[in-house]
Amino acid sequence: MSDPLAVIAGMPGVSEAVAEARVAVDRLYGHRVLRRKSAEVSARSALRGARASAALEGADVPLESIPEATDPVVQGALRVSAELGRLGTTWRTAPRQVLARLHALAAVGLAEDLGRPRAVAQAPDVLGLGAAPGPQETVARVDGLVRLITDSSKAPALVLAALVHAELAVLRPFGSADGVVARAAERLTLVEFGLDPKSLVAIEVGHLELGPSYAEGLRSYLSGTPEGVAAWVRHCASAVTLGVREATAICEAMQRG
Repeated sequence: MSDPLAVIAGMPGVSEAVAEARVAVDRLYGHRVLRRKSAEVSARSALRGARASAALEGADVPLESIPEATDPVVQGALRVSAELGRLGTTWRTAPRQVLARLHALAAVGLAEDLGRPRAVAQAPDVLGLGAAPGPQETVARVDGLVRLITDSSKAPALVLAALVHAELAVLRPFGSADGVVARAAERLTLVEFGLDPKSLVAIEVGHLELGPSYAEGLRSYLSGTPEGVAAWVRHCASAVTLGVREATAICEAMQRG
């Protein structure tokens, strides 16, 4: 098919969920605090997103304890979050390079072959998704994901971001810190493909707040059925809406001083 993302965008309930998320983001961007302090809101959102991403990976540290946290998963999530702003242009043209960089940042202290695809069949299963595909299948599917990122599509950015996240999460291409990489790549896609250009939406917080439905959504995606794929995209749309709520709370707190 010439535009597989557009096909997914037309699946049951997807267009409505994506449209609702778009309205929420637009409403956030109209907040008066962002006229002068959008960079600060983005920084606070990034910190909360990194904490949530680490928690989804099994390292749940309170936000106030993040500065002193020594857990390698937390530290990796923080390094990845700090780097995202410098990777945007490269993400559109050389996604593999960006993924390798994200892993090299995320997996310090967790793996030795930083930034290199796994060469073994086994990969950690933090979310209970089952066995990961073998190295050859993983490489082939990452190739397909790269084409989705670099090709043009009429589908909304949220659809592409959801696919990026799901493929990386289920493939586990590096064999360590893959969840952190997947969620960072999702956020980067939302930024670079126009839904959230200022990186305000703490979508990782949304995934965490949705609780068990995060893993359930990925398992639905793994089914490969239109219903399962659509359910995952709708989950990501809900995560965006919750991430908007988190960013709005940041704006409100700053407005109160």
